[in-house]
Amino acid sequence: MKILYIIIALIIIAFIAVQIFAISSQKDIETYAYTVQKKYDNFEVRRYEASLFTSVKISAKEYKEASSKGFSILAGYIFGGNKDNEKISMTSPVSMTLEDSMTMMFMVPKKYNKETLPVPNESKIEFREEPAKTMAAITFGGWADDEKIEEYKKKLVAALEAEGISYTDRFYFYGYNAPYEMINRKNEVIVEL
Repeated sequence: MKILYIIIALIIIAFIAVQIFAISSQKDIETYAYTVQKKYDNFEVRRYEASLFTSVKISAKEYKEASSKGFSILAGYIFGGNKDNEKISMTSPVSMTLEDSMTMMFMVPKKYNKETLPVPNESKIEFREEPAKTMAAITFGGWADDEKIEEYKKKLVAALEAEGISYTDRFYFYGYNAPYEMINRKNEVIVEL
Protein backbone atom coordinates (compact mmCIF):
# COMPACT_ATOMS: atom_id res chain seq x y z
CA MET A 1 0.00 0.00 0.00
CA LYS A 2 2.88 2.35 0.83
CA ILE A 3 4.36 1.85 -2.66
CA LEU A 4 1.01 2.73 -4.23
CA TYR A 5 0.92 6.04 -2.30
CA ILE A 6 4.47 6.82 -3.39
CA ILE A 7 3.61 6.12 -7.05
CA ILE A 8 0.47 8.29 -6.85
CA ALA A 9 2.47 11.11 -5.21
CA LEU A 10 5.13 10.92 -7.94
CA ILE A 11 2.48 11.04 -10.66
CA ILE A 12 0.87 14.10 -9.04
CA ILE A 13 4.26 15.83 -8.69
CA ALA A 14 5.12 15.09 -12.34
CA PHE A 15 1.72 16.40 -13.49
CA ILE A 16 2.14 19.63 -11.48
CA ALA A 17 5.69 20.09 -12.82
CA VAL A 18 4.51 19.71 -16.44
CA GLN A 19 1.68 22.23 -15.90
CA ILE A 20 4.04 24.76 -14.26
CA PHE A 21 6.49 24.32 -17.15
CA ALA A 22 3.67 24.80 -19.68
CA ILE A 23 2.41 27.99 -18.02
CA SER A 24 5.91 29.47 -17.69
CA SER A 25 6.87 28.61 -21.28
CA GLN A 26 3.77 30.44 -22.61
CA LYS A 27 5.21 33.76 -21.36
CA ASP A 28 8.04 33.68 -23.92
CA ILE A 29 5.95 32.75 -26.97
CA GLU A 30 5.43 35.42 -29.63
CA THR A 31 1.73 36.00 -30.32
CA TYR A 32 -0.37 37.30 -33.20
CA ALA A 33 -0.50 41.02 -32.33
CA TYR A 34 -3.79 42.89 -32.14
CA THR A 35 -5.46 45.81 -30.44
CA VAL A 36 -8.95 45.60 -28.97
CA GLN A 37 -11.22 48.12 -30.68
CA LYS A 38 -14.36 47.40 -28.63
CA LYS A 39 -15.44 44.92 -25.96
CA TYR A 40 -18.98 43.55 -25.87
CA ASP A 41 -20.58 41.19 -23.34
CA ASN A 42 -19.71 37.95 -25.20
CA PHE A 43 -17.06 38.99 -27.73
CA GLU A 44 -14.63 41.69 -28.76
CA VAL A 45 -13.67 43.41 -31.99
CA ARG A 46 -9.93 43.44 -32.68
CA ARG A 47 -7.55 44.92 -35.24
CA TYR A 48 -4.84 42.40 -36.14
CA GLU A 49 -1.45 43.39 -37.59
CA ALA A 50 -0.32 42.16 -41.00
CA SER A 51 1.62 38.92 -40.42
CA LEU A 52 3.30 36.08 -42.26
CA PHE A 53 2.16 32.49 -41.67
CA THR A 54 3.32 29.01 -42.57
CA SER A 55 0.28 27.04 -43.68
CA VAL A 56 -0.84 23.61 -44.83
CA LYS A 57 -4.18 22.67 -46.36
CA ILE A 58 -5.72 19.51 -44.93
CA SER A 59 -8.45 17.57 -46.72
CA ALA A 60 -10.24 16.64 -43.51
CA LYS A 61 -13.58 17.97 -42.31
CA GLU A 62 -13.27 17.10 -38.63
CA TYR A 63 -11.29 19.25 -36.22
CA LYS A 64 -9.47 16.39 -34.48
CA GLU A 65 -8.17 14.81 -37.68
CA ALA A 66 -7.32 18.12 -39.37
CA SER A 67 -5.56 19.53 -36.30
CA SER A 68 -3.53 16.37 -35.78
CA LYS A 69 -2.38 16.14 -39.42
CA GLY A 70 -1.78 19.87 -39.79
CA PHE A 71 0.10 20.22 -36.52
CA SER A 72 2.32 17.27 -37.35
CA ILE A 73 3.33 18.74 -40.73
CA LEU A 74 3.88 22.32 -39.49
CA ALA A 75 5.62 21.25 -36.28
CA GLY A 76 7.97 19.09 -38.37
CA TYR A 77 8.94 22.21 -40.33
CA ILE A 78 9.55 24.47 -37.32
CA PHE A 79 11.42 21.75 -35.41
CA GLY A 80 14.01 21.53 -38.21
CA GLY A 81 12.25 19.82 -41.12
CA ASN A 82 13.65 22.32 -43.61
CA LYS A 83 16.61 22.64 -45.98
CA ASP A 84 18.71 24.39 -43.32
CA ASN A 85 17.69 22.06 -40.45
CA GLU A 86 16.89 25.31 -38.63
CA LYS A 87 14.59 25.34 -35.63
CA ILE A 88 12.02 28.14 -35.69
CA SER A 89 10.39 29.41 -32.50
CA MET A 90 6.81 28.34 -31.82
CA THR A 91 4.21 31.11 -31.88
CA SER A 92 0.66 31.37 -30.62
CA PRO A 93 -2.13 30.86 -31.45
CA VAL A 94 -2.29 27.96 -33.87
CA SER A 95 -4.94 28.96 -36.41
CA MET A 96 -7.31 26.84 -38.50
CA THR A 97 -9.74 27.99 -41.14
CA LEU A 98 -13.25 26.65 -40.62
CA GLU A 99 -14.04 25.51 -44.17
CA ASP A 100 -14.75 22.21 -45.93
CA SER A 101 -11.03 21.61 -46.28
CA MET A 102 -9.23 23.23 -43.38
CA THR A 103 -5.97 25.16 -43.49
CA MET A 104 -3.77 25.14 -40.39
CA MET A 105 -1.42 28.07 -39.88
CA PHE A 106 1.44 29.00 -37.54
CA MET A 107 2.46 32.65 -37.41
CA VAL A 108 6.07 33.19 -38.46
CA PRO A 109 8.21 34.97 -35.84
CA LYS A 110 8.72 38.66 -36.73
CA LYS A 111 12.46 38.21 -37.30
CA TYR A 112 11.70 36.34 -40.56
CA ASN A 113 10.21 37.33 -43.89
CA LYS A 114 9.41 35.17 -46.94
CA GLU A 115 12.96 35.53 -48.26
CA THR A 116 14.72 34.58 -45.01
CA LEU A 117 12.56 31.60 -44.02
CA PRO A 118 14.20 28.22 -44.60
CA VAL A 119 12.71 26.18 -47.45
CA PRO A 120 10.40 23.44 -46.07
CA ASN A 121 11.18 19.76 -46.74
CA GLU A 122 7.42 19.16 -46.98
CA SER A 123 6.01 20.40 -50.32
CA LYS A 124 2.52 20.94 -48.84
CA ILE A 125 3.74 23.85 -46.70
CA GLU A 126 3.11 27.32 -48.09
CA PHE A 127 3.87 30.80 -46.80
CA ARG A 128 0.88 33.08 -46.53
CA GLU A 129 0.91 36.83 -45.96
CA GLU A 130 -2.18 37.93 -44.07
CA PRO A 131 -2.98 41.65 -44.34
CA ALA A 132 -4.02 43.75 -41.36
CA LYS A 133 -7.69 43.05 -40.66
CA THR A 134 -10.55 43.65 -38.27
CA MET A 135 -12.00 40.55 -36.65
CA ALA A 136 -14.52 39.60 -33.97
CA ALA A 137 -13.47 37.01 -31.38
CA ILE A 138 -15.34 34.87 -28.87
CA THR A 139 -13.30 32.97 -26.28
CA PHE A 140 -13.91 29.63 -24.57
CA GLY A 141 -11.92 27.36 -22.28
CA GLY A 142 -11.29 23.65 -22.02
CA TRP A 143 -10.64 21.25 -24.86
CA ALA A 144 -11.87 22.12 -28.35
CA ASP A 145 -13.82 19.73 -30.58
CA ASP A 146 -16.13 20.07 -33.57
CA GLU A 147 -19.25 20.51 -31.42
CA LYS A 148 -17.72 23.17 -29.18
CA ILE A 149 -16.28 25.10 -32.11
CA GLU A 150 -19.66 25.04 -33.89
CA GLU A 151 -21.46 26.08 -30.69
CA TYR A 152 -19.21 29.13 -30.24
CA LYS A 153 -19.36 29.98 -33.93
CA LYS A 154 -23.17 30.15 -33.60
CA LYS A 155 -22.88 32.23 -30.41
CA LEU A 156 -20.54 34.66 -32.17
CA VAL A 157 -22.86 34.97 -35.19
CA ALA A 158 -25.88 35.58 -32.92
CA ALA A 159 -23.97 38.23 -30.92
CA LEU A 160 -22.78 40.01 -34.08
CA GLU A 161 -26.28 40.01 -35.56
CA ALA A 162 -27.75 41.30 -32.29
CA GLU A 163 -25.30 44.23 -32.45
CA GLY A 164 -25.94 44.81 -36.18
CA ILE A 165 -22.31 44.09 -37.09
CA SER A 166 -21.78 42.64 -40.56
CA TYR A 167 -19.27 39.81 -40.97
CA THR A 168 -17.73 37.70 -43.74
CA ASP A 169 -17.82 33.93 -44.20
CA ARG A 170 -14.13 33.65 -43.18
CA PHE A 171 -14.18 31.94 -39.77
CA TYR A 172 -11.13 30.66 -37.90
CA PHE A 173 -10.41 28.60 -34.81
CA TYR A 174 -7.49 29.78 -32.64
CA GLY A 175 -5.91 27.39 -30.12
CA TYR A 176 -3.44 28.84 -27.62
CA ASN A 177 -2.20 25.84 -25.64
CA ALA A 178 0.12 22.91 -26.12
CA PRO A 179 -1.63 19.51 -26.09
CA TYR A 180 -0.15 18.61 -22.69
CA GLU A 181 -1.52 21.74 -20.96
CA MET A 182 -4.49 20.78 -18.81
CA ILE A 183 -5.36 24.00 -16.99
CA ASN A 184 -6.07 27.55 -18.19
CA ARG A 185 -6.82 26.40 -21.73
CA LYS A 186 -7.85 29.18 -24.14
CA ASN A 187 -9.60 28.81 -27.51
CA GLU A 188 -11.32 31.29 -29.78
CA VAL A 189 -13.61 31.40 -32.77
CA ILE A 190 -12.77 34.41 -34.92
CA VAL A 191 -14.46 35.90 -37.96
CA GLU A 192 -13.31 38.63 -40.34
CA LEU A 193 -15.55 41.68 -40.39
